Parts: sequence; structure tokens; C-alpha cells
Amino acid sequence: MTTTDNTQPPRISASRRAGLAFVASALAVGFAGLAATPVLAQGFPNRQITLVVPFAAGGPSDVIGRLVAEHMSRTLGQQVIVENVAGAGGTTGAARVASAPADGHTVLIHHLALKAAPALYNNLRYDTATAFEPLGMINTGPMVITGKLDLAPKTAAEFFAHAKAQGDKLTMAHAGVGSNSHLCIILMGQAVGSKPTQVAYRGTGPAMNDLVGGQVDALCDQSTTAVPQVQGGKIRAYAVTSTERLDVIKDVPTTREAGTPIDMTIWHGLYAPKGTLAEAVTRLSTALQAAMKDDGINARFASFGTTAFPEAQRTPAAHKAAFDAEIAKWAKALKEAGVNPAAAN
Repeated sequence: MTTTDNTQPPRISASRRAGLAFVASALAVGFAGLAATPVLAQGFPNRQITLVVPFAAGGPSDVIGRLVAEHMSRTLGQQVIVENVAGAGGTTGAARVASAPADGHTVLIHHLALKAAPALYNNLRYDTATAFEPLGMINTGPMVITGKLDLAPKTAAEFFAHAKAQGDKLTMAHAGVGSNSHLCIILMGQAVGSKPTQVAYRGTGPAMNDLVGGQVDALCDQSTTAVPQVQGGKIRAYAVTSTERLDVIKDVPTTREAGTPIDMTIWHGLYAPKGTLAEAVTRLSTALQAAMKDDGINARFASFGTTAFPEAQRTPAAHKAAFDAEIAKWAKALKEAGVNPAAAN
């Protein structure tokens, strides 16, 4: 006998159907959110990290950046690769990081040029004061005023007198408007009362190459890359901008000793885009701290006349305080020097 099952599914009220639809929608949104935030699910870092150096390869920031990147790779368990993004006195690379996803996988190494940029450029694509998350300070050291080997002056006093007498006939290389080497020229020009002709490069690496080759007369460069060239007998060092002489080139006087005080100390810091996840900030800062405690890195720093900051000054909070103070300092200094903001190119 054939039977027919006439049982009908239970009726669901309109309000019940609306409730089930809401739950399904909420679950869908939740799963989509999980898929969109792999960092939280998988932990940081979950892929390769890019360390942007805003100047050409071979310059001071590049040298420091590669030392730090190699050590941080071991601590983080992910490779930290260096990407050179040169241009506009370091602002092109800074803009690259400012607009990167705030997940900690793109970071920036920069020096005082980052803080001076707002006073030098009127068309920055980011707000320097708010676009970055300071991760920690790295190293500090002076600038070294150097010249090509066949430049007439032999001493610091002779060089400063020569710079004053020559005026715009003296050519000085720099790594772009706003770079350390450019700011040093401004301070030196104020100190001696002259304006040398500035020759811009995309980094102090290529600028140094032309100084060694005799294509420019002088360069004010960080000790990081100047000291090896001085020790190698390829350029002449006239003076250092620190208050004390450097042990690695002890025969080179300070600018104060030479009678033309130019106080300029450079420091590098590590940055992430503003709003970077707290987990990533902590991991990156911890990895940087580990690198700064490494005897090998500190020995390398000492060999070219720079030093790591004391541990208490390397924290993100200490870095933020120093960063804010430097922005205000250079805004005041450059305004007093009569420097007007121009367009970055």
C-alpha cells in the first residue's frame, strides 16, 4: 500500500524569519572581519618586513639600516629587507611609509631631515607630526666637514676662511634639500658668512663618490660614511660638528676648536605608519632594542664614530618626545636662517 506523507514543514513567523536573517548577517560580517585581519589571527609578523631607507644605497642611513635590518630579522623570525626610496631630501621615502598599511610590515629609518622637512617643504603629502609611530631611537653622531684631497686649505681654520673668501665659487655636495648634509651647509654658511654653491644628489653615497673623484669641492657628511673615506686617505677631514673630537679621527678638531662653532648632532630613529597595531609596535621595538644591545653592532658603530643611544632613551615614548622637540627646534632654526618652504621635487 502506498502512503503519502502530507506532513508540512512548520510555519515560521515573519518576526522569527527576521531574527534568523539578522543572525546570519552578523555571522557573515564576523567571518569577513576575521578574513580581513590576518595579523590578529596569525600574529605579527606573518610575512616579510620592508625597511624603507629614504636615501640612495651606500649612504649613512643605508649603512645603519642594513645593520639593524639583519639583526631584527633574526629576532622577529621574518626577513627584514631594505628598500631604498630616494628623493626630495628623504621625503619621498617618508611618504611611502606614511601611506603604507598600519600593520607593522613597512617601517622607516630616518634622521633629522624628517623633522626639518615641514620647515623646508610646503607640499608634503603627509603631516610629519602625526603620520608616524616612533618605535625607538638608534644611533647618534656628528657631521664631518670634508673636502677633496687637492682642495687648497689644509686645516679647519684655513677651510673656513677659504669658504668665506670663495663664496659661491666653492661647491658643496648634499643629499637633497632637507637632508643632513644640506642643513649642515646652511649652518656653515651662517657661521662663516657666505653661501657656497650647492650641488644636490639623491643621497650622500653618490655625493661622496663625486667628492672622492674631485667633481665637487666639499661635503658635510655623517661620520658613519665620512670616517671610512678619511681613514682610507681618499678625502680630507677639516672638522667635526660635535663638542668633542671623535676617537676614530682624533687629529680632526671640532668646529669650536677651529673658531667657527657649528653644533649639529645627527640621530636615526625607526618609525611605522601612525595607528600601527600595538602588538606590532611592541615586537618591532623589542627587536630594535635587541639589535642595539648587540656587541657586534656597537663595535661597528664605534668604528665610524657613532654610538647607540642609552637604553632608556630608545623606547617609543622617549623617541616620541625627542621627535616632537626636534620638529619645533628645526622649524625655529630654519626660520631664523631665513629659509622659506619650497615645493618638494
